[in-house]
Amino acid sequence: MSPGRALPAPPLLIITDRRQAERGLPDLAEAAFRAGARWLSLREKDLDADRRLELLRALVALGEGRGACVTLHGAPETAAAAGAAGVHLPAGGAVAAARRRLGPEAVIGISVHDEAELAAAAGADYVTVSPVFVSASKPGYGPALGPEGLRALVRRASCPVIALGGVTAATAPACLEAGAAGVAVMGPVMRAADPGRAVEALLRSLEGRHG
Repeated sequence: MSPGRALPAPPLLIITDRRQAERGLPDLAEAAFRAGARWLSLREKDLDADRRLELLRALVALGEGRGACVTLHGAPETAAAAGAAGVHLPAGGAVAAARRRLGPEAVIGISVHDEAELAAAAGADYVTVSPVFVSASKPGYGPALGPEGLRALVRRASCPVIALGGVTAATAPACLEAGAAGVAVMGPVMRAADPGRAVEALLRSLEGRHG
């Protein structure tokens, strides 16, 4: 990471999926922020560009009201237009181009599933490593890495690693113990009848484990 730029804290990234969500994303985000979440990334890649931009702007405004960081899984141009804090790129994405578009203060992350993708992630502020555990939200990326597989990639990483895939309140501590800087979740918050309580449970599981 560049000096002076830090990832949002606490070490919990919430990734959206409105198809799993029990309520509208703005309402869900507000509940999550109220419960203590400080980092959310809009993923909804199937939305048309105008609707996605509108939704991202609404989430950015909610985040600003709660001191939370909102990023986008998608195009840097859309993130810039909405005033988002940064962007998350797919594996193989152009980190340098995103940095040029968004500037030095933007939070730029990229997806990683193996050593080759990790080696190509130079310049990112963080990487998500997945799938750490079996996950319905991350099919098609091979077998779960498990804590030891996560640990091996953490050792080779030159930036903070966020563990993704099958992470729950029960498994989050093992990710931090393996060296991850934080965890990312989708289903446990999206599918929760009470997303605020789900966030609180996740944050409790991370307390005392993040050094």
